[in-house]
Amino acid sequence: MMQTLTEALNSSQEATAQEALELLIELAGTEPRFLRRQLVEVVGSMLQIAEAELLEEGTRHLAVEFVITLAEARERAPGMIRKLPQFIQRLFAILMKMLLDIEDDPVWHSAEEEHEDAGETSNYSVGQECLDRLSISLGGNTIVPVASELLPAYLAAPEWQKHHAALIALAQIAEGCSKVMIKNLEQVVSMVLNSFQDPHPRVRWAAINAIGQLSTDLGPELQVKYHQRLLPALAAAMDDFQNPRVQAHAASAVLNFSENCTPDILTPYLDGIVSKLLVLLQNGKQMVQEGALTALASVADSSQEHFQKYYDAVMPYLKAILVNANDKSNRMLRAKSMECISLVGMAVGKEKFRDDAKQVMDVLMSLQGSQMEADDPTTSYMLQAWARLCKCLGQDFLPYMNVVMPPLLQSAQLKPDVTITSADSDADIYDSDDDSIETITLGDKRIGIKTSVLEEKATACNMLCCYADELKEGFFPWIDQVAPTLVPLLKFYFHEEVRKAAVSAMPELLRSAKLAVEKGQSQGRNESYVKQLSDYIIPALVDALHKEPETEICASMLDSLNECIQISGPLLDEGQVRSIVDEIKQVITASSSRKRERAERAKAEDFDAEEGELLKEENEQEEELFDQIGDCLGTLIKTFKSSFLPFFDELSSYLMPMWGKDKTAEERRIAICIFDDVAEQCRESALKYYDTYLPFLLEACNDENPHVRQAAVYGIGVCAEFGGSAFKPLVGEALSRLDVVIRHSNARDSDNVMAYDNAVSALGKICQFHRDSIDAVQIVPAWLSCLPLKGDLIEAKVVHGQLCSMVERSDRELLGPNNQYLPKIVAVFAEVLCAGKDLATEETTSRMINLLRQLQQTLSPSALASTLSSLQPQQQLALQSILSA
Repeated sequence: MMQTLTEALNSSQEATAQEALELLIELAGTEPRFLRRQLVEVVGSMLQIAEAELLEEGTRHLAVEFVITLAEARERAPGMIRKLPQFIQRLFAILMKMLLDIEDDPVWHSAEEEHEDAGETSNYSVGQECLDRLSISLGGNTIVPVASELLPAYLAAPEWQKHHAALIALAQIAEGCSKVMIKNLEQVVSMVLNSFQDPHPRVRWAAINAIGQLSTDLGPELQVKYHQRLLPALAAAMDDFQNPRVQAHAASAVLNFSENCTPDILTPYLDGIVSKLLVLLQNGKQMVQEGALTALASVADSSQEHFQKYYDAVMPYLKAILVNANDKSNRMLRAKSMECISLVGMAVGKEKFRDDAKQVMDVLMSLQGSQMEADDPTTSYMLQAWARLCKCLGQDFLPYMNVVMPPLLQSAQLKPDVTITSADSDADIYDSDDDSIETITLGDKRIGIKTSVLEEKATACNMLCCYADELKEGFFPWIDQVAPTLVPLLKFYFHEEVRKAAVSAMPELLRSAKLAVEKGQSQGRNESYVKQLSDYIIPALVDALHKEPETEICASMLDSLNECIQISGPLLDEGQVRSIVDEIKQVITASSSRKRERAERAKAEDFDAEEGELLKEENEQEEELFDQIGDCLGTLIKTFKSSFLPFFDELSSYLMPMWGKDKTAEERRIAICIFDDVAEQCRESALKYYDTYLPFLLEACNDENPHVRQAAVYGIGVCAEFGGSAFKPLVGEALSRLDVVIRHSNARDSDNVMAYDNAVSALGKICQFHRDSIDAVQIVPAWLSCLPLKGDLIEAKVVHGQLCSMVERSDRELLGPNNQYLPKIVAVFAEVLCAGKDLATEETTSRMINLLRQLQQTLSPSALASTLSSLQPQQQLALQSILSA
């Protein structure tokens, strides 16, 4: 095969050679292991072709594509290319050289939108794209050493093209190398910041571009550590009035920087940044104004209420642009002003924004009525601005819904613009001048999809979800139109965002209907309407889950399904519960087989640590999935109680393996939680499972993972409370397991405190429900000595309530001989009362105060004084003020 290729190249038949290369690329993508034995020869020849300057660019690009495709064939041949470091170095050098193919085209400096990539060549764009793909497929441990050799050499060279190439390369590899680059931030940041002083504007532009990209890929660490060096540098670049394109890009980088940033980092710089952005807003060049608007929007969004002090200075400019930018040439400017106004409104809140909101709404309403051209960006910006205004104004937004909803529904119902040709036809899909077409090849068909339509559709679906979430019962009048629009989109496979939005909207629609019926705002509809909606939505979700290809979206679907079950609850009929349970079995089976497949990949001969990392990330997605399965089953158990047990019995063969030692901590935790739910919700009916599950629970109290321990000791408490005589024989064993958790040397560390608190709570339940089976004189005071609880606030409220009840009935073992434990009890009360609402319910708080007042009456003054003297000074003061109130 390689010989054919070489002969074609030697006899200058490049067209034939290119066909051969295309076939080899297909082979590299589908059967990479076939090439393993000859890997060194094949990759070596490809790099030779890529380096041969006499060949056509197209031929050389195909040779590069071949090597990148091999690197990307991770699932079939993990780690194979990483075994050839000498080739990776050569390939990196080839790609860097391609980036040098750039002209300093004068029109680039004019800062007009359409000259964005003036001076760039096809070599340049292939180099850029391939560096990105290479670093994502090979990872930082492989790429960073190669880059850190080559990039400084490029930056030290005299030519501006080399400086530019080094900075562009840095930005391109950041995503794939983020973990390793975060460890070497100092070098990375210094490299970029030095170039902010470069004499050539295109190099300064590339340096700013790198900061923007790094803010996204290396945030928030980059922002936390280097804000004091990066923000002033970007602010200074905004003063470069000779080079508007550099100014505009500096504003855009501020956007990237602030997106990954907390208000406390940003606030000290706001004065400087906002005043500069206002200057740029008034600066003639449209590109600069647009950059300034997006940056202002992002800064407001990241600084939230801190932005209030700039509101009066900024808003008049924004409104002026909204009103005056109505020429076709500055449509984008107007669209960005909408975005900025709505984000600023959300940041400063309804009170501050209310008066301007009315004016802005009026402008948007009049625009809404005007005829806009299909390619006008205003539409999608307007959809998003309306939704933000709704979030800001809440129920005050309802009067505008009649204007907002019709176009929104229209955008959500857009049909994808699809062209289908046969895969081997030479007829180009790209005949249209529209560059926003994505193609996918399915079997022998090539499908082209216009992405702008899909993006508008996705935006609209997201907005519908926002309105339902924000307006709750106020959204009711629209449900009949929105549900039939979104339910079919649960299976919209052309675009993930559309599916995600439809999935998130399902519980919101149900909640809106339920609340409207409960509050009497449902236009005469009653509960049977909610049932009808639930019967439409839940089976559709289950069906979509069955066909969903993406693990992450499967997890969202389970999450939505769980919320829907919580809302509809008893409205579900047995058939629906059956289909949900069957689907959960499917999901567990599919997940296990994906994990097995990954374990197989780990046995490949080139498998290395880098692949191990990637597999770990993929497996974490499965954990998220199991988490949602646990929540769903928990909700079904809470909703249907004992009548769910026949389904639980069917599922047990799927759940039991999750307790195994070979499973992840997360799987063990979820399996335990499901049993805890059964024991807690089904009480007597659950006793038949104790023999099977309790030994596991006791075992899991010693698990090295604190979350597993927490679930296990919580379960012990539940079984102690509801298990009656079934739990009796295990009391001794349970005590010794709880004791280990409570006495753990770092029991109260932040990692372990939840397990500790739950163990103390379980111990309390054994004291309460199995007093006759324990040595109460020892154990009750031991329990008291662990109080108060401060980590798990739910358990804290339970336990402190229980303590009150025991004091109220003068529990002998609790008070101790001669009331010797009374000071400890008073100290616990004092700590709980000082903590405000966190550690006790209002009812428990008032019971505690009453008990303390009784003690004041019954104890002799000296006994009371000595009890109070054992407290810390601030607790003594707090108690005195409570008792005297």
